[in-house]
Amino acid sequence: MTKQHANWSPYDNNGGSVVAIAGADYCVIAADTRMSTGYSILTRGYSKISKLADKAFMASSGFQADVKALQKHLTAKHLIYQHQHNKQMSCPAMAQLLSNTLYYKRFFPYYAFNVLGGLDTEGKGCVFTYDAVGSYERVGYSAQGSGSTLIMPFLDNQLKSPSPLLLPAVDAVTPLSEGEAIDLVKTVFASATERDIYTGDRLEIYVLNAHGTHHEYMELRKD
Repeated sequence: MTKQHANWSPYDNNGGSVVAIAGADYCVIAADTRMSTGYSILTRGYSKISKLADKAFMASSGFQADVKALQKHLTAKHLIYQHQHNKQMSCPAMAQLLSNTLYYKRFFPYYAFNVLGGLDTEGKGCVFTYDAVGSYERVGYSAQGSGSTLIMPFLDNQLKSPSPLLLPAVDAVTPLSEGEAIDLVKTVFASATERDIYTGDRLEIYVLNAHGTHHEYMELRKD
């Protein structure tokens, strides 16, 4: 089975794939740990997931230096927020902050493609997906990165998210149980690893629910 070299920028040194799925009372955020440039693998153990708050995690694909700069900026902004309000940001508030931050840099944007996942103030799972200049949307599931063109059709087929144009609006959370969502994430990454040369090595999964945060790994193909 041949793998494809995605149409990915030569300046990108962190291809791979990131995925998030929101449920009624949980959120699953996952990413592979391969960091590569061109046909060279730089490391097999790079985490693409960043904890921004207790109930907000960001998974990013793109240029690694820009991703790190963005994470550092958001962390500093969140620290200021905590000092001023004596509490952490909710996931929807962090989503707005991320959008503002990306839009502020729109004329020289961060080369970072982000998915923000977590729990909202009601305890529901929430996923926000972004383009490079801050346009965002709350969805039931999303994928970014070089493997997203392989993963999103799979998720669309399995989850059938309601259109945001429906009136009255339909809740964006997916109908899967937490265990089913985790199994689906593992399946889509196993599939994407077969075809995308930038996705592989190891899968890192974070699960957020009312009991806290659960962290696990799954091995992927290493060739």
